[in-house]
Amino acid sequence: MKIPSALLVFLTWLAIGTPAVAHEIRPALLQITERNPHHYDILWKQPVNGEVAVHLEPRLSGGALDREPSLATVTPAFALKLWKNIPDEPAALDGQTLTIQGLERTITDVLVNVTLADGRSTQQFLKPQRTSMRLDLSARAAPPVGAFLSLGIEHILTGVDHLLFVFGLLLLVGRSWALLKTITAFTIAHSVTLAATALGWLHIRSSVVEALVALSIVVLAVELVQRRDHAGLTTRYPWLIAFLFGLLHGCAFAGALAEVGLPQEHIPLALFLFNAGVEIGQLLFIAAASAALWLAARWINSTPAWAHRAAPYAIGIFASYWFIERFLIAIGQSA
Repeated sequence: MKIPSALLVFLTWLAIGTPAVAHEIRPALLQITERNPHHYDILWKQPVNGEVAVHLEPRLSGGALDREPSLATVTPAFALKLWKNIPDEPAALDGQTLTIQGLERTITDVLVNVTLADGRSTQQFLKPQRTSMRLDLSARAAPPVGAFLSLGIEHILTGVDHLLFVFGLLLLVGRSWALLKTITAFTIAHSVTLAATALGWLHIRSSVVEALVALSIVVLAVELVQRRDHAGLTTRYPWLIAFLFGLLHGCAFAGALAEVGLPQEHIPLALFLFNAGVEIGQLLFIAAASAALWLAARWINSTPAWAHRAAPYAIGIFASYWFIERFLIAIGQSA
């Protein structure tokens, strides 16, 4: 496939401005647990990347979270705050407004999980476009069907590193039946490790996974550069490489679910819907990228010789930056 120089604009749109947070969109968690009809524990769990964390503050209209938390700590992956035994009097928690201050300046979602003393639970997502919600503790629990589906779509469409990997596969295989086989292998692989990691059967440190994901994109970029001179393993068996690297990407996808501590009874449904959302977002991206390549090929009659290597080199540069950054974070967490 010929690569027009116009694709440099497309790649710049994908990666410029936020290389350091290419996949750091793990949702935060606010867990409200009713201990008895008049007392609650509230846990705030916010993802961090090394020492970097977006400034987010949960607030309740009744002022319960304005006090100092009972526990506050920072781990290599999360910042945690716990308010224990918050009384439901004189301001009843039911009907209060929950607001996440600073959320509008991020690309992070917040899962709000409420578990009542009688076993009922509800889940909702707050987003940068919707930073507050009314707590309706008397509502019947309902599976958050749309929420997890949309989270999967947003997760893949804002995960620039994963999109570059998929784009690299598109450049390598071309718009053919071989692409369908390659993407299917990638889908099967990341579905397996997504489920295994989220269910707790597979444990790999998130910083290591993120570094390996970036390294997989570097390997793909190198193969794209060298394929004009010789056909390597990736060129001959793209579906096999997509499957192997898809196992890594699935572990990274699981970071958006497993690490926030979803309620056990909702994990199977969340996995199915989230994975379906990832696939929908992935197909939308492939369709858009394919259309861009087709239009560029029709509008541009000739391209300079260097243009054929421009896209692979751009992918490799961005991925190398992410790998070095994430590798240093992983080393720092191990020290």
